[in-house]
Amino acid sequence: MNEFSIINKYLKPLSPSKSGSFNLNDDIFFDKKKNIAVSVDTYVEGKHFINAKNPDKFLKKILRSSLSDLYCKGIKPSYYLLSFSLNKKFINSLWFSKVKNILNNEQKKFKIFLVGGDTTISSKLVITITVLGYSNKNPVLRNGSKINDDIYLTGNIGDSYIGLNIIKKSLNLKKYNNYFIKKYYEPILSTKVSPFLFKIASSAIDVSDGLIQDLNHLCESSNCGAKIYLQDVPLSINSKKLVKQKKLNILNIFSRGDDYQILFTSNIKNRSKIIDISKKTNTKITKIGIIKKKRGIFIENNFKKVTLKKEKMGYTHFF
Repeated sequence: MNEFSIINKYLKPLSPSKSGSFNLNDDIFFDKKKNIAVSVDTYVEGKHFINAKNPDKFLKKILRSSLSDLYCKGIKPSYYLLSFSLNKKFINSLWFSKVKNILNNEQKKFKIFLVGGDTTISSKLVITITVLGYSNKNPVLRNGSKINDDIYLTGNIGDSYIGLNIIKKSLNLKKYNNYFIKKYYEPILSTKVSPFLFKIASSAIDVSDGLIQDLNHLCESSNCGAKIYLQDVPLSINSKKLVKQKKLNILNIFSRGDDYQILFTSNIKNRSKIIDISKKTNTKITKIGIIKKKRGIFIENNFKKVTLKKEKMGYTHFF
C-alpha cells in the first residue's frame, strides 16, 4: 500500500465531504465560518532528516515545509503547535538550546509563534508540526484547474534535491556544494506571492514530493491532464551552469521534492497581472506549461517528447 491508497480506502470514509476537509483531497482543513485553516505534518528521523543530533541540519527545513502548506493556499500562517517524540540517547540541554534559538529566529522571520504541543520518549526522533492561519478568503485548492489554464511555478526547483545528494555523498560538486546544501536545509518560501493567489490562481499546491507528482495531484483533483515544457522549467544559475557543463542531468533533478515552491494554474487572461505581481514582489514566477483535457502529465523539451522513469516522477510513501 502507499499513502494515497490508505487515505482513499480507510480514511476518506471517516471525513464528511462538507466538513471543510475537502474529502481529504487537499493539504489543509478550513473552517469557513471561523475563517481558520489547519495543516499537520509529521517528520521522522532517517526518513525526513538524516542528522537528528544537530537541529541546524533539519529544523528550519521541516518548519518551513509545514508553513508552506498554508502559504500555497493563499493563507498566512499565524501559530504552530510542536510535538516531540524524543530519543533520550542524544537529547540534552544543548540540543534544546539550539532548538529554541532556531525556532525563535524562524518565528521572527515568518511572524508566527508557538501555542502548544506535546513531548514523549521514542527510539527515533519524531516531530509533528501543526500550523494554523486565518483568512477571510477561501483557500486556493487543488481542484480548480480548467482546460487551457496556464501552469506557473514560483522560484527555482532542483537545488534541494542536489543538496540532499551532496549530503548523502552520492554527488560532489566541489565549490558548489555549500550552495546546494543550504538550499536543502533552508528552503526559500514564496511568501510574498501567497497573498495574491486568490486573485490569480485557479488551483495551487506546494512542490514537496516532486514537480510532476504534485502537478499530477492538481490534475487528478481537477479531472484533467497537463503538458510541461521542460525548457521553461526554472533552474538556478548554478544548476544551469552544471547542466550546461554536463555535470548534472536535468532529467534527474527537475522533478524531485523538497523545493516548497508554489505550483499554480491560472486563466490566460491573468498573464499580465502575474507579470506585475512577479515584479511587485520581486519573486520569480515562470509559466511552464498548460492544462489539457487528456488525463496524464506530458513533458516536451523543445517540441520533443520526454519520457521519465517512474522513480524520477516524485516521492511516494509506501508501507
